[in-house]
Amino acid sequence: MLGILQPPSAHPAPPERPEPDSWRLEPLAGWHLPLLSDPAFLPLQPVLQRAVLLGLPERLLQALLARPSLAPQVLVALSGQKPLGLIVCRRLNRSGSCWQMQHLRLAPAAARQELAATLLRAAIQRAKGAASWIAAASTLDDTRLAMLREQGFQPLRTDRLWCWQPAPSASAAATPPSSAPADLQLTPLNRRSAPLLWHLEQAVCPARLRQLLDRRVEDLLDQSHGRGWMLVDPSREQAVAAVRWVGDHPGGGHDVELSVHPAWTHLVGPATELLLQQAQSGLGAGQPLWLRCDLRDEALQRWMAGLGAQERGERVLMARSVWRRQGLQAPARAAQRLEAILGQWQPRRRP
Repeated sequence: MLGILQPPSAHPAPPERPEPDSWRLEPLAGWHLPLLSDPAFLPLQPVLQRAVLLGLPERLLQALLARPSLAPQVLVALSGQKPLGLIVCRRLNRSGSCWQMQHLRLAPAAARQELAATLLRAAIQRAKGAASWIAAASTLDDTRLAMLREQGFQPLRTDRLWCWQPAPSASAAATPPSSAPADLQLTPLNRRSAPLLWHLEQAVCPARLRQLLDRRVEDLLDQSHGRGWMLVDPSREQAVAAVRWVGDHPGGGHDVELSVHPAWTHLVGPATELLLQQAQSGLGAGQPLWLRCDLRDEALQRWMAGLGAQERGERVLMARSVWRRQGLQAPARAAQRLEAILGQWQPRRRP
């Protein structure tokens, strides 16, 4: 007997997600900004506006001077006129050998894992001269960590994030709560003192990360815009502790880098608090400072907690190298050498 065909049962339609084939990636342009109104993208509006404003002048300078652009590189994923996600990357040195993934934001309706991997791969392909990439992810974000591992990133270290803001009574004071030690000088970061900070950060940075970053003195000035302070031992002409501006934090305030020489860890205390006070007064009173500390540095962790800083989770710093296939030039060189040898035996030519 022939079975009777039953009509398909009615089920609620699943939420509509864009298929990967419908995505298109575009470099950020001014007309994208009004479209990026989703709450996932709103905290990045200052970064995106700066990227748009600097984009055209940087492209002109890049064409004239043949150097990599200093402006952030932003890629936007669109489905029709609807933004699905974006990635913000920047180079960490003038040579363009090391790049960092600053932000990777996705709309709630996006196919998260596939879109995130697509954006990251496209950004890596666009950075032609990059030899290494740096990225960070929260230790609680298993999806982001898995995506980075699939793209070849390996963990380097784990940091704890701290948000520090002095009490209103301390921030309103006319003078900092402490002064520099008698044998040290409080020195602002500028072109003349930048080599001292470069040597300090070389001593603090782990060897593997130092090799990947490949930074020079000019790179520190570019990244910090000359905003920083250091404690200098004038007898040795050596910076022993320093703080410098790294960037604007999406949650408000500023990201700063605090460095203390391994042989001067006794400065963790009033001396490092003085550096934070100087940085906070120069960047804007009342705005918090965001710091990251290696989990293995227990003394610095205890000091940050005692200072009243708020713990804001942990993140994993990851990196990968970029290997690009080079054209096989050995046969061509061998043919040229053979032609040069045989050319000596051609008529009307002197050996």
